[in-house]
Amino acid sequence: MSVKQIQEEVIKLKKETETTILAHYYQPIEVQEVADHLGDSLGLSRLAKEANSEYIIFAGVDFMAETASILNQDKHVLLPNPESCCPMAAFLTPEKMKNYKKEYLDLPTVVYVNSTAAVKAESDVCCTSSNAVKVVKKISSEFNSDAVLFGPDANLADYAEQISKIKTIKMPEEGHCYVHSQIKPEHVIQSKKDHPNAKVLVHPECIREVRNLSDVVGSTSYMYNTVKNSSSTEKEFIIGTESGLMERMAQDFPDKRFYLVMNKLVCYNMKKNTIELVKYVLEHLDEKMFEVKVPSDIAKKALIPIERMLEFS
Repeated sequence: MSVKQIQEEVIKLKKETETTILAHYYQPIEVQEVADHLGDSLGLSRLAKEANSEYIIFAGVDFMAETASILNQDKHVLLPNPESCCPMAAFLTPEKMKNYKKEYLDLPTVVYVNSTAAVKAESDVCCTSSNAVKVVKKISSEFNSDAVLFGPDANLADYAEQISKIKTIKMPEEGHCYVHSQIKPEHVIQSKKDHPNAKVLVHPECIREVRNLSDVVGSTSYMYNTVKNSSSTEKEFIIGTESGLMERMAQDFPDKRFYLVMNKLVCYNMKKNTIELVKYVLEHLDEKMFEVKVPSDIAKKALIPIERMLEFS
């Protein structure tokens, strides 16, 4: 079968089974095209909560499916490829989290959604790249604190500190996204030389030196909307995030030109969810190997910081 034929089968099956497909911007473009909803972590978290389907296929990585499970304990949340994980989440374990909390007893804990359910359960509030600054400001005010604990991404923590002026203690210092952290200042400088009329858009998971050289720093949705709302005279954009977003924008905005800030900006874990696997899952909705189910005791604890995140947003 061709990709187009598989996509047609997926669309037919999801209607027949009343299944909702959520897909992140970093997914393969052929998966994005069959999704009911497309977005970043924050947007998809909200949509997962509002979904009316008994079955939710989450085309993303494991922590995203876990978040959907936490918000929908009565539904079946399915991850097309159980091996689709986020290496960043592995930087912070519940044990490490507890040790940081013991060392800094009076500080609130902010945990990026790119973390395991068990880590979320130990936090005061969660955040995404869309709302990290807002969350840090609100939780520090609530705790009357001039600092917060923040993990597992040290670059997002640094960005939140840079903008909010509130100290973020990184949990841990080396936590990072392997896609965004490989972008260096020289990549931005060279891209600007090659495309002098282009606006530079990068993700806050990039290092500070890269962010400081850019025109726009924001989440995947923020970057997408920046292009969507750009004037007719703004024609060129240099993109500093996973290549899947650029593919989406190139398709949606054919009158604009896009350039990746460097080659090989690919999250290989995100790409493990193929259109063939999505079809297979739709044909085997009750096969347990695809279901992501957070235990009720952890889900109950993790729900509190997630709901606070949604309130703060």
